[in-house]
Amino acid sequence: MAALTRDQIRDMLRKKGSRLSLQGEDLHDLTLSDLDLSDANLSDANLSGARLMLANLSYANLNGANLRNANLSGADLSGANLSRADLSGANLSRADLSNTDLSGANLSGANLSNADLRSIHPGETPPLNLSGANLSGADLRGVDLRYVNLSGARLAGARHNSHTRWPESFDRALLYTDYCD
Repeated sequence: MAALTRDQIRDMLRKKGSRLSLQGEDLHDLTLSDLDLSDANLSDANLSGARLMLANLSYANLNGANLRNANLSGADLSGANLSRADLSGANLSRADLSNTDLSGANLSGANLSNADLRSIHPGETPPLNLSGANLSGADLRGVDLRYVNLSGARLAGARHNSHTRWPESFDRALLYTDYCD
């Protein structure tokens, strides 16, 4: 099956509205910036290398999606289901991930600088992987990170509060340095 184009997706959005189903579709390296994909079903879709800057993906189903090395800077992912999604190496700087389900997601090496992660749902098993991720300036207020892999993550300048829950052996001094051990 041939990969869809941006124009085909825009036509589908005009006909069906935001509840578009692109489940399992091959959308790799596609430019979908500024599109309204809210409530869309993108579960198990291949969006690796896709450009989704400033896209509206609020409440979208991205369960199991491949978003490896995708550019989601400034995207609205609030309330989205990103469980089991591969976001390794993705750019999520300034993205809104509030109230997002990230259980079992892989964000290793992702750029989450200045992202809003308030009230995310990281899950416990499998644990959320943020190893090597850039979380500098990210909003982690009230986030439960007890079961999250933060090894090698950059946390300098991350916003947190007394409701932020850290892994058991977490050294808070790392919030003021470049990397977590």
